[in-house]
Amino acid sequence: MMIHDITALAGRNKKRKRVGRGEGSGHGKQSGRGNKGAKSRSGYAAKRGFEGGQMPYFRRLAKFGFTNAAFKTEFWTVNLGDIVKHPMFAKGGDVNAETLIKAGLIRDTSRDLKILGHVSEEGVRVKLNVTASRVSAKGVKLVTDAGGSVNQTGTRRDKTRGVDPNSDDRTPKNWTKRLTRGGKKAKPAEAGDDSKSDAKSEAAKPEAKKK
Repeated sequence: MMIHDITALAGRNKKRKRVGRGEGSGHGKQSGRGNKGAKSRSGYAAKRGFEGGQMPYFRRLAKFGFTNAAFKTEFWTVNLGDIVKHPMFAKGGDVNAETLIKAGLIRDTSRDLKILGHVSEEGVRVKLNVTASRVSAKGVKLVTDAGGSVNQTGTRRDKTRGVDPNSDDRTPKNWTKRLTRGGKKAKPAEAGDDSKSDAKSEAAKPEAKKK
């Protein structure tokens, strides 16, 4: 047989290795498991982070502080350039989570939608009515300059904190007790209340002892 006689199907199918079929099979006795130890026993399962019994790495590290990583907001991000290039939006139209799912630009509605303003040199030349949780400042300018509209619905965190993404003032309106702890600042006394304050101070003084 020559090398050119071997077809593309050669080696395509291979029989699985059968162990424990006696010494003559070549895979008898220990059956490829080595000599003794945990891995040679039945029922062995590797534990994540197991280091042979010594103190594992995640327990050796000091743990302190707090992180908001578990509470971060996940977005589906789509560039305006990808939207404009898509045949579904070649003549403009509504851009929201449902239409982007049909276009295949995002997967589902499990995350908030964010539109970014990255486009080609041609820019945006069609009228788009964008509805998304967040739209970048550049994206808002490009869409509105082309005659379209942008409606930012905000994320769950925005609604909880009382932030309106469509307004210029995006400071939170719903301050929590934790943010305002430390007590309210005393109001400055008005000009007409000087007599009242003097009367209160005189009443608060103890009477002089008679000799």
